[in-house]
Amino acid sequence: MFIPIKDLNPRRSFPAVTLLLILTNVAVFAYQFTLPPRAEHAFILAYADVPSRLPAWFSGHASPAALLPFLTSMFLHGGILHIAGNMLFLWIFGDNVEDFFGHLGYLLFYLVCGIAASLAHDFSNLHSGVPALGASGAISGVMGAYLVLYPRARVLTLVFIFLVPIPAVVILGWWFILQILGGLSAVGMQATGGVAWWAHIGGFLVGVLLTLVFRLRGSRA
Repeated sequence: MFIPIKDLNPRRSFPAVTLLLILTNVAVFAYQFTLPPRAEHAFILAYADVPSRLPAWFSGHASPAALLPFLTSMFLHGGILHIAGNMLFLWIFGDNVEDFFGHLGYLLFYLVCGIAASLAHDFSNLHSGVPALGASGAISGVMGAYLVLYPRARVLTLVFIFLVPIPAVVILGWWFILQILGGLSAVGMQATGGVAWWAHIGGFLVGVLLTLVFRLRGSRA
Protein backbone atom coordinates (compact mmCIF):
# COMPACT_ATOMS: atom_id res chain seq x y z
CA MET A 1 0.00 0.00 0.00
CA PHE A 2 2.69 2.51 1.06
CA ILE A 3 6.25 1.96 -0.17
CA PRO A 4 8.87 4.69 0.39
CA ILE A 5 10.99 5.15 -2.74
CA LYS A 6 13.36 8.00 -1.83
CA ASP A 7 13.55 11.01 0.42
CA LEU A 8 13.74 14.55 -0.90
CA ASN A 9 16.25 15.60 1.75
CA PRO A 10 19.64 16.47 0.17
CA ARG A 11 22.73 15.04 1.83
CA ARG A 12 25.86 17.05 2.62
CA SER A 13 28.47 14.31 2.15
CA PHE A 14 28.94 11.02 0.37
CA PRO A 15 27.27 8.23 2.46
CA ALA A 16 30.34 5.99 2.53
CA VAL A 17 29.32 3.99 5.61
CA THR A 18 25.73 3.50 4.43
CA LEU A 19 27.01 2.23 1.10
CA LEU A 20 29.57 -0.02 2.83
CA LEU A 21 26.85 -1.51 5.05
CA ILE A 22 24.66 -2.21 2.03
CA LEU A 23 27.52 -3.84 0.12
CA THR A 24 28.47 -5.95 3.16
CA ASN A 25 24.90 -7.17 3.60
CA VAL A 26 24.62 -8.01 -0.09
CA ALA A 27 27.97 -9.84 -0.06
CA VAL A 28 26.98 -11.95 2.95
CA PHE A 29 23.63 -12.74 1.37
CA ALA A 30 25.36 -13.75 -1.88
CA TYR A 31 27.59 -16.08 0.15
CA GLN A 32 24.54 -17.59 1.86
CA PHE A 33 23.02 -18.15 -1.58
CA THR A 34 26.01 -20.25 -2.65
CA LEU A 35 25.70 -22.65 0.29
CA PRO A 36 23.84 -25.95 0.00
CA PRO A 37 20.73 -26.11 2.26
CA ARG A 38 22.36 -28.04 5.10
CA ALA A 39 25.43 -25.82 5.15
CA GLU A 40 23.30 -22.68 5.03
CA HIS A 41 21.23 -23.94 7.97
CA ALA A 42 24.41 -24.55 9.98
CA PHE A 43 25.73 -21.11 8.98
CA ILE A 44 22.55 -19.40 10.17
CA LEU A 45 22.49 -21.32 13.45
CA ALA A 46 26.09 -20.32 14.10
CA TYR A 47 25.76 -16.62 13.32
CA ALA A 48 22.10 -15.71 13.86
CA ASP A 49 20.74 -14.56 17.22
CA VAL A 50 19.02 -17.40 19.11
CA PRO A 51 17.21 -15.94 22.16
CA SER A 52 17.52 -19.08 24.32
CA ARG A 53 21.31 -18.66 24.32
CA LEU A 54 21.03 -15.48 26.38
CA PRO A 55 19.81 -17.05 29.66
CA ALA A 56 22.39 -19.80 29.14
CA TRP A 57 25.10 -17.14 28.99
CA PHE A 58 23.79 -15.37 32.11
CA SER A 59 23.82 -18.67 34.00
CA GLY A 60 27.43 -19.29 32.99
CA HIS A 61 26.72 -22.18 30.63
CA ALA A 62 27.93 -20.42 27.48
CA SER A 63 31.22 -18.81 26.48
CA PRO A 64 31.55 -15.11 25.63
CA ALA A 65 31.68 -16.17 21.98
CA ALA A 66 27.96 -16.90 22.29
CA LEU A 67 27.41 -13.12 22.22
CA LEU A 68 29.02 -12.73 18.79
CA PRO A 69 25.69 -13.33 16.97
CA PHE A 70 24.40 -10.03 18.40
CA LEU A 71 26.75 -8.49 15.85
CA THR A 72 26.77 -11.03 13.04
CA SER A 73 23.00 -11.59 12.93
CA MET A 74 22.40 -8.10 11.58
CA PHE A 75 24.28 -9.02 8.39
CA LEU A 76 22.20 -12.14 7.63
CA HIS A 77 18.90 -12.28 5.75
CA GLY A 78 16.25 -14.87 5.11
CA GLY A 79 15.44 -14.15 1.46
CA ILE A 80 15.62 -11.70 -1.42
CA LEU A 81 12.55 -9.70 -0.33
CA HIS A 82 13.92 -9.50 3.20
CA ILE A 83 17.25 -8.00 2.18
CA ALA A 84 15.77 -5.85 -0.61
CA GLY A 85 13.31 -4.16 1.76
CA ASN A 86 15.95 -3.61 4.43
CA MET A 87 18.52 -2.18 2.04
CA LEU A 88 15.93 0.13 0.46
CA PHE A 89 15.06 1.63 3.84
CA LEU A 90 18.75 1.91 4.78
CA TRP A 91 19.53 3.73 1.54
CA ILE A 92 16.58 6.12 1.90
CA PHE A 93 17.16 7.13 5.51
CA GLY A 94 20.80 6.31 6.19
CA ASP A 95 22.61 9.04 4.27
CA ASN A 96 21.17 12.01 6.18
CA VAL A 97 21.64 10.26 9.53
CA GLU A 98 25.25 9.59 8.54
CA ASP A 99 25.57 13.34 7.83
CA PHE A 100 24.47 14.09 11.37
CA PHE A 101 26.64 11.59 13.25
CA GLY A 102 29.67 11.61 10.97
CA HIS A 103 31.00 8.45 9.36
CA LEU A 104 32.52 6.71 12.39
CA GLY A 105 29.85 7.90 14.80
CA TYR A 106 27.17 6.65 12.42
CA LEU A 107 28.76 3.21 12.18
CA LEU A 108 28.89 2.91 15.97
CA PHE A 109 25.32 4.19 16.22
CA TYR A 110 24.13 1.60 13.68
CA LEU A 111 25.84 -1.29 15.47
CA VAL A 112 24.59 -0.22 18.91
CA CYS A 113 21.02 0.00 17.60
CA GLY A 114 21.35 -3.46 16.04
CA ILE A 115 22.63 -4.99 19.27
CA ALA A 116 19.91 -3.25 21.30
CA ALA A 117 17.30 -4.57 18.87
CA SER A 118 18.57 -8.13 19.33
CA LEU A 119 18.42 -7.75 23.11
CA ALA A 120 14.86 -6.43 22.91
CA HIS A 121 13.87 -9.41 20.79
CA ASP A 122 15.65 -11.88 23.09
CA PHE A 123 14.09 -10.57 26.30
CA SER A 124 10.65 -10.84 24.72
CA ASN A 125 11.33 -14.44 23.56
CA LEU A 126 13.76 -15.78 26.15
CA HIS A 127 13.03 -19.46 25.60
CA SER A 128 12.81 -19.40 21.81
CA GLY A 129 15.24 -21.49 19.81
CA VAL A 130 14.23 -19.83 16.53
CA PRO A 131 17.17 -17.95 14.94
CA ALA A 132 16.57 -14.22 14.44
CA LEU A 133 18.43 -12.50 11.64
CA GLY A 134 18.37 -9.35 9.56
CA ALA A 135 19.44 -5.72 9.56
CA SER A 136 15.97 -4.39 10.34
CA GLY A 137 16.68 -3.75 14.03
CA ALA A 138 19.68 -1.57 13.25
CA ILE A 139 17.81 0.12 10.39
CA SER A 140 14.91 0.77 12.77
CA GLY A 141 17.39 2.78 14.84
CA VAL A 142 18.33 4.77 11.75
CA MET A 143 14.65 5.43 11.10
CA GLY A 144 14.18 6.60 14.68
CA ALA A 145 17.10 8.99 14.26
CA TYR A 146 15.66 10.30 11.00
CA LEU A 147 12.31 10.95 12.67
CA VAL A 148 14.01 13.06 15.35
CA LEU A 149 16.26 14.95 12.95
CA TYR A 150 14.12 15.45 9.86
CA PRO A 151 10.42 15.00 10.73
CA ARG A 152 9.30 17.44 8.01
CA ALA A 153 11.48 16.03 5.23
CA ARG A 154 9.41 14.72 2.35
CA VAL A 155 9.59 11.05 1.43
CA LEU A 156 8.50 10.15 -2.08
CA THR A 157 6.12 7.24 -1.45
CA LEU A 158 4.32 4.84 -3.74
CA VAL A 159 0.69 4.98 -2.64
CA PHE A 160 -1.13 2.34 -4.65
CA ILE A 161 -0.01 3.50 -8.12
CA PHE A 162 0.75 7.15 -7.29
CA LEU A 163 4.02 8.74 -6.15
CA VAL A 164 3.22 11.11 -3.30
CA PRO A 165 5.65 13.23 -1.21
CA ILE A 166 4.72 12.54 2.40
CA PRO A 167 6.35 14.04 5.54
CA ALA A 168 8.76 11.63 7.22
CA VAL A 169 6.89 11.98 10.52
CA VAL A 170 3.81 10.45 8.87
CA ILE A 171 5.67 7.58 7.18
CA LEU A 172 7.86 6.70 10.15
CA GLY A 173 5.18 7.37 12.75
CA TRP A 174 2.74 5.07 10.97
CA TRP A 175 5.44 2.43 10.58
CA PHE A 176 6.19 2.54 14.32
CA ILE A 177 2.50 2.26 15.22
CA LEU A 178 2.33 -0.91 13.10
CA GLN A 179 5.31 -2.34 14.98
CA ILE A 180 3.67 -1.59 18.34
CA LEU A 181 0.44 -3.25 17.25
CA GLY A 182 2.36 -6.25 15.94
CA GLY A 183 4.40 -6.51 19.13
CA LEU A 184 1.35 -6.32 21.37
CA SER A 185 -0.44 -8.96 19.31
CA ALA A 186 2.54 -11.29 19.79
CA VAL A 187 2.73 -10.92 23.60
CA GLY A 188 2.46 -14.32 25.24
CA MET A 189 2.93 -16.19 21.97
CA GLN A 190 5.95 -18.39 21.30
CA ALA A 191 8.10 -17.14 18.44
CA THR A 192 7.97 -19.44 15.43
CA GLY A 193 9.49 -17.11 12.86
CA GLY A 194 8.18 -14.14 10.93
CA VAL A 195 8.55 -10.50 11.99
CA ALA A 196 10.69 -9.67 15.04
CA TRP A 197 8.39 -6.87 16.21
CA TRP A 198 10.21 -6.11 19.45
CA ALA A 199 13.56 -5.92 17.67
CA HIS A 200 12.10 -3.18 15.49
CA ILE A 201 10.58 -1.39 18.49
CA GLY A 202 13.77 -1.66 20.55
CA GLY A 203 16.03 -0.51 17.74
CA PHE A 204 13.76 2.43 16.92
CA LEU A 205 13.50 3.65 20.52
CA VAL A 206 17.24 3.35 21.11
CA GLY A 207 17.83 5.27 17.87
CA VAL A 208 15.49 8.03 19.03
CA LEU A 209 17.11 8.20 22.48
CA LEU A 210 20.71 8.24 21.24
CA THR A 211 19.93 10.94 18.69
CA LEU A 212 18.20 13.13 21.26
CA VAL A 213 21.15 12.76 23.65
CA PHE A 214 23.71 13.41 20.91
CA ARG A 215 21.83 16.47 19.65
CA LEU A 216 21.42 17.86 23.18
CA ARG A 217 25.13 17.47 23.88
CA GLY A 218 25.95 19.10 20.55
CA SER A 219 23.75 22.10 21.36
CA ARG A 220 25.59 22.60 24.67
CA ALA A 221 29.06 22.39 23.12
